[in-house]
Amino acid sequence: MIIAQQKPVKDVAAMISNCKKVLLVGCAGCVTVCLAGGEKETEVMASSLRIMRKMEDNPLETVTYTATRQCDPEYVDMLGNMVQDVDAIVSLACGVGVQYLAERFNDKWVVPALDTKFIGGSTVHGNWEEKCGLCGDCILHRTGGICPIIRCSKSILNGPCGGSQYGKCEISKDVDCAWQLIYDRMSALGKLDKLMEFQPPKDWSKSRDGGPRKAVREDVMID
Repeated sequence: MIIAQQKPVKDVAAMISNCKKVLLVGCAGCVTVCLAGGEKETEVMASSLRIMRKMEDNPLETVTYTATRQCDPEYVDMLGNMVQDVDAIVSLACGVGVQYLAERFNDKWVVPALDTKFIGGSTVHGNWEEKCGLCGDCILHRTGGICPIIRCSKSILNGPCGGSQYGKCEISKDVDCAWQLIYDRMSALGKLDKLMEFQPPKDWSKSRDGGPRKAVREDVMID
């Protein structure tokens, strides 16, 4: 899941300071789950912006809509009639959603209301942790399901660094050493021998080299 958090309202207000009417678009996907850009958050953001502008004696008219997903053209297209008379679109989605809106409605000023943070999962309600580095070449089968790229502070792929002490990372006693977790997990599984196997250098070309990455499913392509 993509984790994002709202920008301060004053920062969003500054992006649309010259606008009289704006469309705020929420997203019912990831940012709804992480309580940043769902229907409720979109309505609260709209209300906050109106109040702020009223206090400045510069009224703002807002229209709100929550798309099923902002990262899918078919749901973005549904906004066609709503954008015609607005001065700007405020996206409460991840950076992907912002870009989809900007590409689809290229004659409109599109601004982000959220900061996209990372991909991760929930630990307890209201708390999320980064779990995946989006490297494009998953090695979790070699490390007991624990990602050293993102969970090791140095992204080391061949064991702990010299700063690891008593199972904790040198950056903080509150951060577990990823390689200690990996060792413990592989030991519990009876697969410590797997950590001794030779591993070829990681293919980082599948990460960010060569421009934006794409994934194509030939079996679902539509002519």
